[in-house]
Amino acid sequence: MDFMSLIWIFVLLMVLQPVLQKKVQEAMRQRKIDEIQRKRGSRVIVLVHRQETMSILGIPLIRYIDVQDSEQVLRVIDNTDDDTPIDFVVHTPGGMVLAAVQISRALKKHKADVRILVPHYAMSGGTLLALAADQIVMNRHAVLGPVDPQLGQQPAASILAAVAKKPVKDLEDATLINADIAQKAIVQVRTEAEDLLASHMDAAQAKEVANKLASGVWTHDYPISAEEAQQMGLPVSTDMPIEVMDLMRLYPQPANKQGGVEYLPRKHG
Repeated sequence: MDFMSLIWIFVLLMVLQPVLQKKVQEAMRQRKIDEIQRKRGSRVIVLVHRQETMSILGIPLIRYIDVQDSEQVLRVIDNTDDDTPIDFVVHTPGGMVLAAVQISRALKKHKADVRILVPHYAMSGGTLLALAADQIVMNRHAVLGPVDPQLGQQPAASILAAVAKKPVKDLEDATLINADIAQKAIVQVRTEAEDLLASHMDAAQAKEVANKLASGVWTHDYPISAEEAQQMGLPVSTDMPIEVMDLMRLYPQPANKQGGVEYLPRKHG
């Protein structure tokens, strides 16, 4: 075999290596999901949003809950027997309200138990999904987040607060329109959260918690710990199955994204 042939083989292996690695990782995830399903007697759904990287330009893109996710999740829920519990592993910064609402409504209508498992974080729309569950299982360090709506990059509650500080005559029509949309968005999300929470608590408490989560009491990225969620009355447990944490290791960040954490695999005496 001549030198040029070796070069071409090397190039071919370099091109195929990421594809083969992805296929192996997908197979490992499927085996782990099957293991969890067999052990827990449930249907396992996984919604994991990592930072993706475009294959050519290397530009980082943050993934969110979108309509494609809702279509796929709704399909799985529809194809799950009524007497089969659902274990939904959620790891997401949030996303489209429409998609999150569709999924949460479908989860609430499922007749068997629905458990949302949060290994690290389920913020915003991810928390809305959690409100639909019969049980929220969080890693002891995991967090949920407020579900207050955002208009573009601006919190709806902050738009209303800013408008309230000025006389109407000093405001432009566009600002007033945004304020009107912001008010409607808050009411819609708060009502949706209240309806989901009504399965776990009385009407007065559901209204109070929904208002706290949806009305901009906190910043949008405020981390709600398991303890705080329990104090609010949410059905939270910290009995996270180790298999779920193992599953998360099979969803690594892109290989070319250099991490800043290093450690030895095991502590030695």
